[in-house]
Amino acid sequence: MKNIAVYPGSFDPFTNGHLDIIRRAHPLFEEIIIAVAINSKKTSLFSPEERVEMIGKVFKGWDKIKIDSFEGLTVDYCKEKNSRVILRGLRAVTDFDYEYAISLMNKKLAPEIETYFLMADNEYSFVSSTIVKEVARHGRAVSNQVPDVVGEALVKKFSV
Repeated sequence: MKNIAVYPGSFDPFTNGHLDIIRRAHPLFEEIIIAVAINSKKTSLFSPEERVEMIGKVFKGWDKIKIDSFEGLTVDYCKEKNSRVILRGLRAVTDFDYEYAISLMNKKLAPEIETYFLMADNEYSFVSSTIVKEVARHGRAVSNQVPDVVGEALVKKFSV
C-alpha cells in the first residue's frame, strides 16, 4: 500500500504556515493530498475551486503533491483515497485541544487511520487564515504570511 497522507483544511486562504507543514512532511510520504474541505455552513472568502486553484499554483512542479476538495468526514475521504494518515499542523496549546478531540473521534470512526501532528515552526505559530483575512480586508500587507499567489488573490478580492 502506498504511503499517502491527507492534509485536510479549509485553507481560506492557504498560508505560509500551511506551506511549512507540507515542506516538512514532503519527505515523509510517497504522496500528500491537500484536501480542501467544503463546508456549506461556513461562509468562505474564496470558493473551493479558487482555493484548489491557488494551492495548485503554490505547488506547481512539486512531486508527490495532489490538491483536491471534498465534502463530508475526513476519515471517509481518507478511505476513498487509500490513505491511512491524516496530517495536521499545530500552532499552540489551543490548537492541540481542538485537534486532539477530533483525532479521538476519527480514531473511533476509523481505527486504521492515524493522525500525525507537526508543530508549527516558530515563525508561523501566529499565522492563521482568519487573522490574515482580517488584516488584508483592511488593506494591510500580508505578503510575509502567505504565498505570493495567495497575496495577489487577497488584494484582488478586497479591492473590488
